[in-house]
Amino acid sequence: MLEEILRRNKDRIGRVISFDLNKEKIFVFDFTEDNEELRKIDIRSAEEFDRCVKETLRLNNAAVGIGRYNEDRTIYRHSSLFAERTIHLGIDVILPAGTKIFSPLDAAVHSFHNNRGHGDYGPTIILQHELGGTVFYTLYGHLSEESLEGRKEGQEIQMGEAIGEIGNFSVNGQWFEHLHFQVIADMHGMKGDFPGVASIEQREKYLKLCPDPNLILRIEKLQM
Repeated sequence: MLEEILRRNKDRIGRVISFDLNKEKIFVFDFTEDNEELRKIDIRSAEEFDRCVKETLRLNNAAVGIGRYNEDRTIYRHSSLFAERTIHLGIDVILPAGTKIFSPLDAAVHSFHNNRGHGDYGPTIILQHELGGTVFYTLYGHLSEESLEGRKEGQEIQMGEAIGEIGNFSVNGQWFEHLHFQVIADMHGMKGDFPGVASIEQREKYLKLCPDPNLILRIEKLQM
């Protein structure tokens, strides 16, 4: 099972962000319907939502924001892109545009694509890894357009090698600036894209297919 492989090999896994997410001051967001602050804004406005996220980080004096895995997000209920899908399958690491992103393991580029459109991933890279005899994938969404330049399927990537950088609001699907990081056990033939949100009805199926990315990120505050 992929979860067990990642747990057993945690000492062989590097960082996705160059600095230690357990030493920086982070703020863990609540994007569910329980967050009263979200009721005070027009959640359908990407610009207003972006300002809300940035202001929350400022007020909490936080260098990094975190969006949780397996969260039932009210923010998706106002987008036709997601329809009935509200369960977040990745972890969001909220950092400024231009922040470098690194491969946590040796890899090959599985695929990449600019998933344009409001609310979508924008520039996306998917890496293929092998660990303990198990093949799996990591997805990096909301990157800059420059992150896709010169990429080729099958291209070898070393652990710790920069694979791209966080994109800005204008190219990342009109989201707050962040990395959507997701672990995938089986791509099911897809390339350059993979569902990052599941319906409540298919929650368990997709959680098995996409285990907790914190097995790689290892953010202690998410384990409390």
